[in-house]
Amino acid sequence: MEGSVRKRGDKWYYSFEGAKVNGKRQRIERPGGYTKAEAQDALRKAIKNYEDGEQIDLSNVSVADYFDYWHKNYVEKNLKLNTQNNYRNIIEKYIKTEIGKYKLRSIGPARLQELVDKLPEGFENPLAKHTVEIVVTVLKGGFKRAVYPWQLLNSNPSVYIEMPKYDQRTKQTREDLKIIAVEQYFELLEKFPPSSPFHSPLVIAFHSGLRRGEVCGLQWSDISFENKTLSVERTMLNVKNGDFILGTPKTQSSYRTISIDDGLIDELKMARKDQMEQKIRYGKYYFDSPFVCTKQNGEPVTPNSIKYYAGTVKKTLGFDFNFHSLRHTHATMLLEDGAKPKAVQERLGHSRISTTMDKYIHITKKMKTETVDIFSERLRRAKNQ
Repeated sequence: MEGSVRKRGDKWYYSFEGAKVNGKRQRIERPGGYTKAEAQDALRKAIKNYEDGEQIDLSNVSVADYFDYWHKNYVEKNLKLNTQNNYRNIIEKYIKTEIGKYKLRSIGPARLQELVDKLPEGFENPLAKHTVEIVVTVLKGGFKRAVYPWQLLNSNPSVYIEMPKYDQRTKQTREDLKIIAVEQYFELLEKFPPSSPFHSPLVIAFHSGLRRGEVCGLQWSDISFENKTLSVERTMLNVKNGDFILGTPKTQSSYRTISIDDGLIDELKMARKDQMEQKIRYGKYYFDSPFVCTKQNGEPVTPNSIKYYAGTVKKTLGFDFNFHSLRHTHATMLLEDGAKPKAVQERLGHSRISTTMDKYIHITKKMKTETVDIFSERLRRAKNQ
């Protein structure tokens, strides 16, 4: 295949003839630089890439460049934004720093296992088991596609990776989950009254166990005052420059409709009334939107806003707290007061009941005590018969 270069204005362009499309010739022309030599060099590379079908050059690609390619051409096209961001962080922080400089084809199972075995101690701080599992998932997902369908490797070195051993007795405590007492919830309401943008998200999460993005994504069409239900149909995600986008819930199980109590119904009615009053007050300057959680001028409350307000709690009220504390507290209170684990799983939108059981059952002190009391009472009745 041959091509040519020519000067147009201040730049040199290269061009060559590609394959016919629908029987018609197609001429491909691109800017190649500010000198003839630059354009000729760009032409040679463009022709090679074209003839290779835009394949990665296996002889030279590094692990770092390959995982950038995998992220752009697979992760960004198939996975949710939060997952994209998490995987990007894993690539930059753990994969590139440890094995990024090596050629893709030179990495073997032993080097990958060495990387994974190092993770529990962390590069700066020890990594939780779940974080290590995500790193392994990224490694296996990336190397799998390098074998098929991209055919950059003949075999997958990541299939031999084994997870490091963790002490299975180590469970998250109430303190780890930052579960709060009802009295602390009332302190939060006092600090963030109805005039605060944080008030509605706070009340909704405490009464429903919704995730932060789910709370922000709630729209009035998702609320049924008549049936006393709330539906999760979308989630809000922050992107660069403070903007947000709406995405689908975390998993299929996260699509759900749950019953809500009269206390939350009353709060939502007051919030709706306040929005109508603020719309009249702000007039043409009011940001009209369908969202339940808004600022006084109607602008939606975003996940970043919630993160900011939640971050002020420990400094001002003196107890450990993040927004997810409300979800954990909601689940724990339900279980301790006799709710069935299956019902709590569905309410929280967990895909598997094991997630609910593993996270909460071991920390419900009240349930442990009641279990012993039930046994003791049964034994007492038997003796008196």
